[in-house]
Amino acid sequence: MALPLAGVNVLDLTNVMAGPYCSMVLGDMGAEVVKIESFPEGDTSRRFDPKINDESYCFAVLNRNKKSLALDMKHPRGKEIFAKLAARADIITENFRPGVVRKLGIDYDAVRQFNPGVVYASMSGFGQSGPYGKKGGFDIIAQGMSGIMMMTGYPGGRPAKVGIAMNDIASGVTALYGILAAYIGRLRTGQGQYLETSLLEAGLAWTPWEFGAYFGAGELPTATGTRHRRAAPYQAYKTRDAYVTVGAGNDKLWNNFCNMVCAKPEWLADPRFATAAARLNNIDALEQEIEAVLTTQPTAYWVEKLDAAAVPGGPVFGYAEVMHDPHIKARNMVVDMEHPIIGRMKTIGMPIKSTGELTAIREPAPWLGQHSAEVLRSIGYAGDDIAALFAAGVIYDKYRNKAPAS
Repeated sequence: MALPLAGVNVLDLTNVMAGPYCSMVLGDMGAEVVKIESFPEGDTSRRFDPKINDESYCFAVLNRNKKSLALDMKHPRGKEIFAKLAARADIITENFRPGVVRKLGIDYDAVRQFNPGVVYASMSGFGQSGPYGKKGGFDIIAQGMSGIMMMTGYPGGRPAKVGIAMNDIASGVTALYGILAAYIGRLRTGQGQYLETSLLEAGLAWTPWEFGAYFGAGELPTATGTRHRRAAPYQAYKTRDAYVTVGAGNDKLWNNFCNMVCAKPEWLADPRFATAAARLNNIDALEQEIEAVLTTQPTAYWVEKLDAAAVPGGPVFGYAEVMHDPHIKARNMVVDMEHPIIGRMKTIGMPIKSTGELTAIREPAPWLGQHSAEVLRSIGYAGDDIAALFAAGVIYDKYRNKAPAS
């Protein structure tokens, strides 16, 4: 059984995170992804530390299942190569600043003239139109302008960034489902289409509760630490040695939490905590009462009690603890693979488990220009012509005519 996107050709012009995440998942689903990179530096994330044998480990985690073609897109012969690749492409992805692909003559309108069935996806900071359409944008800019930084952190503190590049990944995921929908549409109609999203809009789309509360009641979402805005107890609490999360927001779970976890049945009769609304209105007092109990024992003790009472809860892990947790290992979320230069390395496993073939880690991330000659051969270039293109500086391979550093 083949992977679902086997035989689908993706031309990937993206850089750093949002676009590369999107194209990585397309590759995981079986697509042949040709990543076009400038040289001699390549994708910006190739410069990120840590490096092993001059290869970025972070780049390697985000760019598996891809081929690298290092190409001078401004050279006339480079544009010729791009056009040949674009003519056979099912999907093209790019995340240049708006207007750049048009200046290069590789935008959707140009490509669809000779490939009307192409699905062409753009990712940018703020979208291709609107007052901010020409602005460059990074994840932190989008987190700030989407309101997310003002609702992250603790009350009274400075605006706080989400600990990961949330808007970047949101943009990549949003582009991904748009691409898959457009490709399904093409299978039905034969027509390709252009689609675009942005870091700002993709992150904003992940705020449905806050959106509803604002337009339903004028409520402004502010920073609440680990607390939920609609349920309590639903946060991280101090224990004797660390923190534990508790999600006991409905009456059944609250009853179990009081009786079976904390041995505090009197909380059920306390008017401050008798209803969900009362618990939210008295959330500071609730936290004090709960932590007075939970700080008497270590986190592991309370996790066992919560599990026994069927109350959702868990430890608050540092990242090293997550990576070595037996459940994460059992779910194959840390996978070993062989990289041609880094050597034996680890990569993030598949978050989707399925009964059939859906995703697979097939190839490690490429070194810069690793597949330049191979890709050109696949579109009809002969050996002498490929050698001439290398000599003319149109294409590049970091390790051409020399052994890799591993």
